[in-house]
Amino acid sequence: MNPLVLITGASNGIGKDMAIEFARRGHDLALVARSKSALEAVSKEINTQFQVQTHSIAMDLSLPDSAKALYEEICRRDLHVEILVNNAGFGELGSFSEMDDATIAGMITLNIHTLTMLCRYFVPFMIQKKNGRIMNVASLAAFQAGPYMSVYYASKAYVLHFTEGLAKELEDTEVTVSALCPGPTHTGFGNRAHVSDKLLFKIPGFQMQSKDVARIGVDGLMKGKTVIIPGLVNKITAQSSRIALRSLSRNIVARLHKN
Repeated sequence: MNPLVLITGASNGIGKDMAIEFARRGHDLALVARSKSALEAVSKEINTQFQVQTHSIAMDLSLPDSAKALYEEICRRDLHVEILVNNAGFGELGSFSEMDDATIAGMITLNIHTLTMLCRYFVPFMIQKKNGRIMNVASLAAFQAGPYMSVYYASKAYVLHFTEGLAKELEDTEVTVSALCPGPTHTGFGNRAHVSDKLLFKIPGFQMQSKDVARIGVDGLMKGKTVIIPGLVNKITAQSSRIALRSLSRNIVARLHKN
């Protein structure tokens, strides 16, 4: 039996490309996303290329208690998860004061609560089995504040800091925890978040290909890296955010989101 990887947000973008990358390396897959038809399409694409098993679970992880429901479904199917990839998440461009309640609540639930609780449910199992890896997909946004995407940026800062803290807690176990922090990437995220026409996504050479981010992410995860920042430009940007005046960083991001 091949090792099993559970990937949330697996129907497109980085999540889909991670599924393909893990399949290429001989891992079976449990794929989670809202759209059943999209999941079935991804599974079919993978099964035509690789000799692995795929399990599709259609579920909206932005709903309260969805993490528990997913964990119970995994247990019901008797799937033994060795690698957990918390990739599902979304952002929304706009003034916080004008954003609707449902969008804010859904973003916090998906980006923070569901991710945290999935770790809570699977970590004890991994410790007991003395084998496990977790990847939480954060963002380059985790390193700074993000005016006009304030909730999203803050949620990714949480993911990064939570991951680093949990990795330290588990350093004497056989379980590793990694945060993947991609910058602008060619996925559907820009369109969904309404930022694809902004300057941030127009800087030549700044956007990476999703498949490259996935490959670098999986490489880093398997090496046990705690923080994975794909791409030289993104590494420089993250380091610059750490040392720059916070007021300067805020002003730059605000300008990028408005123009």
